[in-house]
Amino acid sequence: MPHLHAMFVHAHPDDESSKGAATMARYVKEGHRISVVTLTDGGAGDILNPAMDRPGVQERMIEIREEELARALEIIGVTDHWAFGYPDSGYVEDFDGDGSRVADDAFYNVEIDEVVHRLVQLIRAERPDVLLTYPEGGGYPHPDHIRCHDVTVAAYEAAADPQRFPDAGQPFEVSKLYYMGVFTRRKLEAMHQACLGNGIESPFTEWLDRWEDHSDPTTTRVDVGDHLTVARQALLAHATQIDPEGRWFALSEDIIRDVYPWEEFELARSRVDAPTPEDSLFAGISL
Repeated sequence: MPHLHAMFVHAHPDDESSKGAATMARYVKEGHRISVVTLTDGGAGDILNPAMDRPGVQERMIEIREEELARALEIIGVTDHWAFGYPDSGYVEDFDGDGSRVADDAFYNVEIDEVVHRLVQLIRAERPDVLLTYPEGGGYPHPDHIRCHDVTVAAYEAAADPQRFPDAGQPFEVSKLYYMGVFTRRKLEAMHQACLGNGIESPFTEWLDRWEDHSDPTTTRVDVGDHLTVARQALLAHATQIDPEGRWFALSEDIIRDVYPWEEFELARSRVDAPTPEDSLFAGISL
């Protein structure tokens, strides 16, 4: 396969390691170009790891999360990274799209065309074959994840349109747009049963009890069994956000490799003939 380029657009530092990191690691290993865009500075993040809850950490959150992100990208093998640096909007309980509930200068309240322009300029300059972001609604209702989706989808369309942002470079058509962070009931049940079968208290029980939507948007499953350790190491590099003793790490990489060695994506737009289901983000794309 020729070497191709996938650009992952994320809301915060640590999102790149919790959504698609094993896929990135696989493609880096195969010689493809993988790039990451981080839209916010992560400054509104809480300290979620008790070991990092010490004096001075909260006050230096932006700087520390920048360092954590650099380390995570190094572990994955990503060398192309752009930080847009918008102020983190912070999580808002039951967010309904009301921008008055976050700071005036927060990412969610930045004029959307400003951010789309920047991303279009980057897309036209770097010419990725594949663009990835979160599903509609952000995957979960964090203001920055919602806006990350809106911006990326708009940029995918605008980058190809010579009438949009003519000062941002020559128009370029990205071949495919994917949604990442897809988590299906099928995957949850597999992980849940693996916990029970290995005598481990399942962290998925309540999640499954609340799960009402049985639809499955998955179009693409990438086998990442050989790259799970790298992805976990990258996630743990975000020490302020990730507790290594947390119950989400109950299952070993070996067990996960046996029961569910895939990361899943939804093909949202395509300008190439790419019949689904797929086993590669680059299916249907030639050099």
